[in-house]
Amino acid sequence: MDNKGLSLTGGPFLLVLVLVSSLLLCKNVASMPTCPSGAVNCEVALGDLFDHAVILSHYIHNLSSEMFSEFDKQYAQDRGFITKAINGCHTSSIPTPEDKEQAQKMHHEDLLNLVLRVLRSWNEPLYHLVMEVRTIQEAPGTQEAPGTQETFAMQEALSTQEALSTQEALSTQEALGTQETPNDILSRAIEIEDRNKQLLEGMEKIINQVQHGVRRNEAPSPWLGLPSLQEADEDTRLFAFYELIHCLRRDSHKIDNYLKVLKCRIIYDSNC
Repeated sequence: MDNKGLSLTGGPFLLVLVLVSSLLLCKNVASMPTCPSGAVNCEVALGDLFDHAVILSHYIHNLSSEMFSEFDKQYAQDRGFITKAINGCHTSSIPTPEDKEQAQKMHHEDLLNLVLRVLRSWNEPLYHLVMEVRTIQEAPGTQEAPGTQETFAMQEALSTQEALSTQEALSTQEALGTQETPNDILSRAIEIEDRNKQLLEGMEKIINQVQHGVRRNEAPSPWLGLPSLQEADEDTRLFAFYELIHCLRRDSHKIDNYLKVLKCRIIYDSNC
C-alpha cells in the first residue's frame, strides 16, 4: 500500500502533472493581449481600448458611407455632381499610406500619431457639417431607416460590454449608450460627430500607453470650407456638402484600415 501511495506522488505521475500545468499556463498566456515593449500593466486595458477603437472606426465608416449614398440620392444625381472634379480634401496635406501594405511599413508610433492628427482635423468640419445640414430646406429624411445589417451589428456591438473588460473601458462603453438607427442625413452627421469625439479620446489613451505619455502635438490640417457650405447659390453649396461627405467617407475608411493594422501589430505581434 505504501509503495502504491508513493508511486502516485512521484515518477511518471509527477511528470504528467507538470506537463499538464505547463500547457494550461501557456494557453492562458497566449490568450492575453500583448503590450508594446517596456509598457507596464497595460495588457488588458490596451487590448480593450483597441477593440473599442476598431469597433468605433468601422461604425463611423459605415455611417459616412450611408450618409454619402443618401446625400447622393437626395441631392447630387439630378445636378451631375458625380461628373464634377473633387477639388481635394482638407486632409490631403497630411501624407497618409494609400493601403494596408503601405501602412504596415510605417512605424507604429508614426501611424498612431497620424490617426490622431486626421481625427483632430475632422473636429471642426464635422461640427459645421451638423450645423449647416440643418439649414437645408429640402427634408432629407426617409420613411424607412436605410441602415445596413452591418451597421445594426455595429450598434449592437457598441451597446454591449463584451469587448471592454477593464473599468476604464467599461466607463467608455457606458458613455456610448444605445441609440436608434440613423434614418436621415442630419442624424447620421450628429452620430458621426459624437462617435469621432469618442474615438479621438480613445486614441489619446492608446497613445499615452504605447508611447508612455510622450505625444507629438502636430497641428490638425486646416479646413477652409465653411464659406462654401454657406454659399447663397444652391448648386455651389450642395456640391460643397457633397465634397465634404465624400472626403469624410474616404478618411474614415483609411482610419478603419490603419487601426486594424495597428491592433494586429501591437496587440497580437502581427500574428493575425
